[in-house]
Amino acid sequence: MKFKISRGCERGFCRQACGRQNKQLNTYDWLADVPGNFDTTDLVEVQFKNTRKGYYHNINKLDLKKGDIVAVEANPGHDIGIVTLTGKLVELQLRKANIKSPDDIRRIYRIAKPVDMEKYYEAKAREHDTMIESRQIAKGLGLDMKIGDVEYQGDGNKAIFYYIADERVDFRQLIKDLAAAFHVRIEMKQIGARQEAGRIGGTGPCGRELCCATWMKNFVSVGTNAARFQDISLNPQKLAGMCAKLKCCLNYEVDNYVEAGRRMPSREIMLQTADSDYYFFKGDILAGQVTYSTDKRIAANLETITAQRARQIIEMNKQGIKPESLQDENSSDKQDNKPVDLLADADISRFDNAKKKKRNKNRNNNGNSHHHRNNNRRREGRQDEKK
Repeated sequence: MKFKISRGCERGFCRQACGRQNKQLNTYDWLADVPGNFDTTDLVEVQFKNTRKGYYHNINKLDLKKGDIVAVEANPGHDIGIVTLTGKLVELQLRKANIKSPDDIRRIYRIAKPVDMEKYYEAKAREHDTMIESRQIAKGLGLDMKIGDVEYQGDGNKAIFYYIADERVDFRQLIKDLAAAFHVRIEMKQIGARQEAGRIGGTGPCGRELCCATWMKNFVSVGTNAARFQDISLNPQKLAGMCAKLKCCLNYEVDNYVEAGRRMPSREIMLQTADSDYYFFKGDILAGQVTYSTDKRIAANLETITAQRARQIIEMNKQGIKPESLQDENSSDKQDNKPVDLLADADISRFDNAKKKKRNKNRNNNGNSHHHRNNNRRREGRQDEKK
């Protein structure tokens, strides 16, 4: 089968499909190089500041590509955003965003002009000062809320205030004071701690940029059961992320742990052998290994076997059969195949000894050179006396 590589593509990947807009919620348009993809629908996905996205009709049939800056319809006036997706995939994103009413889908006016960009930059330059002043106004009114971010519309006629509050807040007087102070239309949006972390951004304990600030589109509830399934210590300081909530990454591998945990034997079942009884001590879910102890409370005579071997012994005990030991006949052969640690018997302080020898050698050399200098001086003095 032969594939035709369309214009603008190299080695099967279309450069029009790639790109990062504002470093958040980037989408890869894998249908960008398919002929006729742009003609399937006039819907366009447009991204604004941080995590806000909207969907619009391209009624003027503009030749839009990913990364184009456009002026879109807003209430009131217009807004400025970046095109992130076009074609067939926009319809799928529309279903995912759960937008059913056609009134929610507005239209694209034009590609942004220099005049539009000047207004846009002027509005964006006022966001930080507006946020600081709005916090002072809310504090003066005694409202139990935190204004985390402010977003001005592209034409500067409207401002969206994102706030966090534990309880319901009556901000009717706040809206009046904000409108009088900034002379714009005010819109209040309540967000959670996770959404705030996604808007502000940052670096997680893993050393990478926060998932909520880069690629996550929807937030899924995270419970402590996800940590229990993965045998993670329930330490709030280690489980909490930058938002002071449970880390979203706890859900990434929990399904694999749940599936692997089904192959593990029950922790409550005791294994009986001809010598003694063994109790569950710890288990490695991904490796499929279980460690048993002869004492319920402390580690005594630990034996590590596979989960398959543990289930075999459980079935044997049900039939009244007690094996001679937990290890099977081929366990010794399997232990020989384990990787060998080459530095297991090495002395860590060997480098320190080498440094000490080198220092002593340098001192001896310095002492000998000093001794030779003194001898030479004495010889020269004797020769002068003879003369």
